[in-house]
Amino acid sequence: MTAPTIFWFRNDLRLSDNPGFSQAVAEGTVMPIFISEEESAEAFKMGAASRWWLHHSLEKLDRSLQHKLNFYRGNSLEVFKKLLQHSPIKAVYWSRSYEPLAFQQEQAVAQLLEQKNIPFQSFNASLLWEPCEVLKKDGKPYQVFTPFYVEALSRSAAIRKPLPAPTSMKLCRDQSNLDDLNSLALLSKIPWHHKLHSCWKVGEQEAQEQLKIFLQNGLEGYQQHRDFPAFSATSRLSPHLHFGEISPHQVRQTTQQAALKTVKKDADAFLREVAWREFSYYQLFHFPELPWKNFQSKFDPFPWRHNADLLRAWKEGKTGYPIIDAGMRELWQTGTMHNRVRMIVASFLTKNLLIDWRDGAAWFWDTLVDADLASNGLNWQWVAGCGVDAAPYFRIFNPVLQGKKFDAEGEYTRRFLPELSQLPKKFLFTPWEASEAILKEAGIILGKTYPFPIVDLQQSREEALQAYHLL
Repeated sequence: MTAPTIFWFRNDLRLSDNPGFSQAVAEGTVMPIFISEEESAEAFKMGAASRWWLHHSLEKLDRSLQHKLNFYRGNSLEVFKKLLQHSPIKAVYWSRSYEPLAFQQEQAVAQLLEQKNIPFQSFNASLLWEPCEVLKKDGKPYQVFTPFYVEALSRSAAIRKPLPAPTSMKLCRDQSNLDDLNSLALLSKIPWHHKLHSCWKVGEQEAQEQLKIFLQNGLEGYQQHRDFPAFSATSRLSPHLHFGEISPHQVRQTTQQAALKTVKKDADAFLREVAWREFSYYQLFHFPELPWKNFQSKFDPFPWRHNADLLRAWKEGKTGYPIIDAGMRELWQTGTMHNRVRMIVASFLTKNLLIDWRDGAAWFWDTLVDADLASNGLNWQWVAGCGVDAAPYFRIFNPVLQGKKFDAEGEYTRRFLPELSQLPKKFLFTPWEASEAILKEAGIILGKTYPFPIVDLQQSREEALQAYHLL
C-alpha cells in the first residue's frame, strides 16, 4: 500500500466544505485521526456539556468515515512522534485553530514534520476571514465590531464557495492504534447528560438539517423576534459551528440564497451575528489572553466580590428574579441559553452581585454545549464592561423590566419555572409584590417554593455604579 496522507481532524468534524480533507482525499489514501489533548488543556479543559457533544459528534464522523477514524489520547506532538515511527506517511494536513493552546500544538507538530522532511499544510476551515488579514490602515487590529465588519465585508470577494463532500474516499486505519472513541473518556460516569439527548441532534447531517429548519421557519422575522426567548427565532447553530459540523461558508451562502425568498434585512441581521463570532476569534487571535485577563487593564483592581452563596444561587437559578432563574434553569436543563437572557444573567452577576466575570465564564464553560473559548471571553468581558468594544459601565440590565419587555406573556419563564406557572402575569416578574392570597392560590410560598430576591435591585445598582466610578 502506498503511504497515506494523514488528515488531522480538530475543530472541523465534517466531510463537506473541509478543504484540507478534500485535498487529502484527492491525493490518494487518507488516514484520518483525532487527538484528544484534554490533559494538557489545564484551566480550559473542555466542560462536561461540550464533552458530551464532542463524543457524539465524533461518533457520527467515524460513521461517515466508514469507521476508519483513528482516536488518540495525549499530547499531539507525542502522538505524531509515535505515528511517524511505525507508519510511512506521505503528508499531513489539518485545519487551523485560532485558540492559543491549539495553535501552539500545531506549531510543534509542524516543526517535527519539517525536521522529518514530511510535507504538511494547514487550511482555514472555520472562519470567513483570516484574522491576520483584516486590519486597520495602520496595520493594527480593530477593537470595535462595526468598523471590523465593514472592512471584512469589503473583502467578500476572498470568501470561497463551500466545497461538496468527496464522492469517494480511500481510507485506512493505523493498525498499531488500539484506542477507540470510548477510550477518550469524554462522557461523565454520572449520566446527568442523558437529558441533552432530547434537546439536540448532533452531527454534520443534523447541522445541515438545523440550518434548513431555521431558514424555513426562523429567518423571516428574525430581526424582530430574535430578542424574545419564547420565539423559535434563533438558529441553534452555535454548537454545530463550534465543533465544525457546519462551516460559516455554508451558513453564509445558504442564508444568502434563502434571502432571495424572504426579507433581506432578516438575513443581514443573522449574518451579522455570524460575523460577531468571527470578531470573537479575531480578538482571540490578536489578544490571546482574552479568556482570562481584563482587556482593559484599569479593571485589574476592580473590587469584585467573592461570595460563594450568591454565586451558587445564581448558578442554580435561585436568585428570586424569575427571568434570571429561568435562564439559569434553561442552561442546566438544555446546555444552552437564549442570547438575550445570557446578557441579562451576565449583567446581574457582574453588576448587581459584583461577582467576577471569570466566575460566570467558568460556569458557562462547563455547562454550555456551545462553550467557545473566543465567544465566552469576549461576551463576558463585553457585559462586564472591561472588554473590547464593551458595553458602557452604566448599562445595567434590570431583570424585572427585561422580563416584562422580552417575555411579556411569560411563556419562556413559566416553561423553566413551573413553580411560578400559576402566578398571574401581573406578578410573574415580581412575585414578592403579590398578596398572600394570590400567592396561596398560585401554590407559592416565598422563601420555600420560590426564593425571595437575593439582592435589592436599586441598592445593588447604586453600589455597582459607585464601584465602576472608582476606575
